[in-house]
Amino acid sequence: MPYQEPKIEKVYYSISEVAEMFEVQPSLIRYWETRFPNLKPKKSSGGRRLYSQADINEIRLVHYLVKEKGMTLAGAQQKLKENKSDTEHNHEIVKKLQDIRELLTGMYEEL
Repeated sequence: MPYQEPKIEKVYYSISEVAEMFEVQPSLIRYWETRFPNLKPKKSSGGRRLYSQADINEIRLVHYLVKEKGMTLAGAQQKLKENKSDTEHNHEIVKKLQDIRELLTGMYEEL
């Protein structure tokens, strides 16, 4: 069996990389940092934000509530404060359903 290079995940991402993941402006992510206390990326010695996978998961929840579900920031804050685990669970279900839909759509188009 030939050698395969292992897939290496980055430990930290820049704000521009994270903004690109969610198709938002970096300023929006910086603003969310001021409104959501759990969103606290590390900062380099030069002051650059360094986002871990945990930070990205937190942004994913905020993005889901605000951009996909249309909640206000206050509503999203309250939802995460009261039922973060339920919100995470619901987001996972929605993501899985979206993946299944994409798969089925791809299969339909191949027919």
